Amino acid sequence: MWFFNKKNTAKKLNIIIIGAGEVGFNLAKRLSNEERQVVVIDTNEEALGKISENIDAQTLNGSGSDPLTLELAGMSNESILVAVTDSDEINILSCLFANHIAPKAQKIARIRNENFANYHTLFKGSALNIGMIVNTDQEVVHSVDRMLSLPGAVDVGEFAEGRIKMVAMVVENGPLLNQPLRQLESIVGVEAVLVAAISRNDTLIIPNGSTHIEQGDLVYFIYTEETSEDLLKAINCKKRTIEQALIIGGGNIGMRIAQFFESKKYYVKLIEKDRKRCEYLASHLEKTLILHGVGADPKLLTDENIDKADVVIAATGDEEYNILTCLLAKSLGAKETVAKINSSVYQKLSETVGVDHTINPRLAAVDTILRGMRQGKILSAMSLRGDDTEILELIALENSEITNTPIRELKMPEGVLFLAVIREDEVFIPKGGFIIKTQDRVLLLTTRKAMPELEKALASENQ
Repeated sequence: MWFFNKKNTAKKLNIIIIGAGEVGFNLAKRLSNEERQVVVIDTNEEALGKISENIDAQTLNGSGSDPLTLELAGMSNESILVAVTDSDEINILSCLFANHIAPKAQKIARIRNENFANYHTLFKGSALNIGMIVNTDQEVVHSVDRMLSLPGAVDVGEFAEGRIKMVAMVVENGPLLNQPLRQLESIVGVEAVLVAAISRNDTLIIPNGSTHIEQGDLVYFIYTEETSEDLLKAINCKKRTIEQALIIGGGNIGMRIAQFFESKKYYVKLIEKDRKRCEYLASHLEKTLILHGVGADPKLLTDENIDKADVVIAATGDEEYNILTCLLAKSLGAKETVAKINSSVYQKLSETVGVDHTINPRLAAVDTILRGMRQGKILSAMSLRGDDTEILELIALENSEITNTPIRELKMPEGVLFLAVIREDEVFIPKGGFIIKTQDRVLLLTTRKAMPELEKALASENQ
């Protein structure tokens, strides 16, 4: 049965999402919040119903790999097609037929199978013409590394090849409490530190100089490598050393984390319940000790000295199992826990019950896809908690509205904050009189609501 829901029927459809799972749902939600025209295609009526009930987007029951479905969705050269089902093959076929119908349309595909890695030239060739291939496993690995380097870090990020960093910390004490942010520079003792946002009682605040940090606030700090020690001292945070790690689950992400930990010279153990997978892991990991067993087995964890593990990472495909395993590991003495989750619903639950960190590859995929869709030269994008705000790293284009005018005089939409600018080898925390120049690397924070107007300001007049 084919159907559209009744929302947006008068609008031209220009973004077509194949797949109504977690990635498709969150992508449609964010784009809809930016007042985009979106249609979501899937064969699962229940998943489409969830979108219809919660998002201002059109839905179409069918397969994205069926040319008729794409035509019904309004596929044209002006469209953006994003194929994000759990099947790499369907995503590839969807792009193949979309390219036949609309060769000039932008096409993005989520492809996770590493065996396809050697065929990137085929994907980008004339037959498929896929502009962006999304596989966020490696980014998830780096996120784990950054999280574990800072005890207490709720979220972490890097921009400009690591020259600018972001850390989100819950501030419970220290010299920053109850002080206006205009005093931040004098308290920390260096200039290149900024508070980008504050999460208080599930409300995200974009601060100004008179904003105070209150006890229990989740604060997003922007800083540089050179100022990291001063900031971490001010928020009572010390860098940690990892020596022993235990990974539960030997899927693609678990294996990638093990490989990365091997490169860091950690002593790594990995528990996997499937014997054949254990044999595969043993042949692909050089120094990791592979254990055949169940990660939620208290006796196995105790026998493997869980109390000496600096970190336990539960990375199986079952998010509920991952959360429970982390809680068990913590009760047996593990110092830090990380749970892989697939649904944003479990994010807050994990923190509430005592899991130290979560990683969500599917939401990471959404961030990567949005970066590829943005107008202007967007280099990276990172969503903050609540999904209504994100940090963008971009190149200031010639003749764009953000260049050659003091920041205080720019007609930016409400909800936009300039965080940092890199010009050649120098990092600036821009004040109101700062002038952005063409080819400057700019870091800014924006709400979803401000995004359509901001994109116009970022685009070059020559585009």
